[in-house]
Amino acid sequence: MFGFLKKSTGTKAELPAADLATSPVPELSWRERLKAGLARTRAQFGGKLKSIFAGGRVDDELLEELETLLLTSDVGMEATQHLLSELKARAKRDGIDTPEAIQKALSDALHELLLPLEKPLDITSHRPFIIMLAGVNGAGKTTSIGKLAKHFQAQGLSVLLAAGDTFRAAAREQLQAWGERNKVTVISQESGDPAAVIFDAISAAKARGIDIVLADTAGRLPTQLNLMEEIAKVRRVIRKADPTAPHETLLVLDANFGQNALQQVAAFDKAIEVTGLILTKLDGTAKGGVVAAIARQCPKPIRFIGVGESIDDLRPFIARDFVDALFE
Repeated sequence: MFGFLKKSTGTKAELPAADLATSPVPELSWRERLKAGLARTRAQFGGKLKSIFAGGRVDDELLEELETLLLTSDVGMEATQHLLSELKARAKRDGIDTPEAIQKALSDALHELLLPLEKPLDITSHRPFIIMLAGVNGAGKTTSIGKLAKHFQAQGLSVLLAAGDTFRAAAREQLQAWGERNKVTVISQESGDPAAVIFDAISAAKARGIDIVLADTAGRLPTQLNLMEEIAKVRRVIRKADPTAPHETLLVLDANFGQNALQQVAAFDKAIEVTGLILTKLDGTAKGGVVAAIARQCPKPIRFIGVGESIDDLRPFIARDFVDALFE
């Protein structure tokens, strides 16, 4: 039942060697992989806390040093001020007087800040459940789609991919490579209207009884107003194919963008009503603190985070695990 309806005639793009590897590797738990993936952020943030908290007192000097550390870790001004206020309040209330207690108080405050972002994606409301993905160029949309396909297949769900990035042949080829690897149908065209491709994909999914449709779109910058209007059109056409869709609109964010991610969320939300986020490439940046800025300034649920190239390195966001990986 699986195959391709419309294939590009170009040469198929190859997946990164790390993604194609099939030889067994030592199995690490997700918490271990998350900790390894956040090593750079932890070195920037958690690694410096011990010296800051050494005195065991929440005083002006500690707060000033902590403020600098939080800001340089891309936590952002609003989240930084919130965490500092929380720490002062907890110190006064609980009589904190040891480095360990101060660190626990900060950890708990950060966990409480991030917890509202922990909302796992529920795909049971519709069939097919249509997920539209968007983001700037290079954020990792197409790779995330391949990993999401595997994630849903592991739950026993059928998946169909829509190659809505009709501008880059490489994007279609890469999606087709993921489709072949996961043995799922890919709806694509060599050129044409991306909205039409996704419309066809939804129609095919309905006819075949598919559970999940993952719709790729071309990368674009929020400042490219014509392209932002185009992606808004894609969303409108999806609603014509299914008045209840898209059931989830995921914005893929590269963690390396740090504070710039906030502007991306605002711009894409205005155009396509973002309902959730995927934060990728956390393993390659020291800017993982941007999660706190998102929680404070644009609290969209973080559905998934990526901490590596492996197909299993994209997992649902769990606030406690994330915070523990920063402090351990």
